[in-house]
Amino acid sequence: MAHGPQEILLAEPRGFCAGVDRAIDIVERAIAKFGAPIYVRHEIVHNTFVVNDLKAKGAIFIEELADVPPGATLVFSAHGVSKAVQQEAEQRGFQIFDATCPLVTKVHVEVAKLAKEGYEFIMIGHKGHPEVEGTMGQLDHGIHLVEDVADVQHVRPLQTEKLAVVTQTTLSVDDAAEISAAVKARFPSIREPKQQDICYATQNRQDAVKLMSRDVDVLIVVGSPTSSNSNRLAELARKLGVDAYMVDNPNELRAEWLEGKARVGVTAGASAPEVLVKELVDRIKSMGAVSVRKMDGIIETVKFPLPKGLRL
Repeated sequence: MAHGPQEILLAEPRGFCAGVDRAIDIVERAIAKFGAPIYVRHEIVHNTFVVNDLKAKGAIFIEELADVPPGATLVFSAHGVSKAVQQEAEQRGFQIFDATCPLVTKVHVEVAKLAKEGYEFIMIGHKGHPEVEGTMGQLDHGIHLVEDVADVQHVRPLQTEKLAVVTQTTLSVDDAAEISAAVKARFPSIREPKQQDICYATQNRQDAVKLMSRDVDVLIVVGSPTSSNSNRLAELARKLGVDAYMVDNPNELRAEWLEGKARVGVTAGASAPEVLVKELVDRIKSMGAVSVRKMDGIIETVKFPLPKGLRL
């Protein structure tokens, strides 16, 4: 029989970021203050456990605003929404709480400000992701989406004097840098954001995986299939030559992934709760691991304020 796991290494930081904490807090406080049901447009964050937990508490998740009864309380998800969704929600007279991550809002504000100055935009991101739809939906036109280096060659802006680049906040730092370099090579005078758009939590979790990859034989990422930042963590480990698997919940862990792997790395995407990490660690222990070691890493202290009307 092949030897199973001996040691578990926990990435630091991992799991919830400030934007996710805030978004979940907004839904829970709205339920406590106004009573169930509270309607949420799109999954508040991309995590099955979190969404099911909030459903049990009285949240109803919808995609179409037509499914929300008049006068209801509505929360926008952490990924942000387009201007059209915002306007429709206001016209329908809902009480609205916006749980858009402030780092996504920063990108929206930048787009609105530069659009007034006549800028067109290139957005680096994944087509169909709600954050990308929300950012591109800040304007009627003038945002060109690129998903990879090849796309950069096909962008046809109406002018190149006023061109700016923005990025989905949950991309691979390295992939975004590579695409960004291609954008800059093609449009040398393009305006870049003052601070990079990729969020601090995405960056920190990817840096932790880079560090950890030198020391582990396999990496297990806790995260839902829809979570962009969780997918990037598994992808990154594979690029660094480490077998990596994603589990939405600890029951998905398969013993054969750990066969012959003495050191198992564990991390979690920014929308995955710590309770699942604990359950996963217990499961790996039941397969033979005897020690758990937390890696050194950045301690995150970022906190975002709640919207007015929900503060205690």
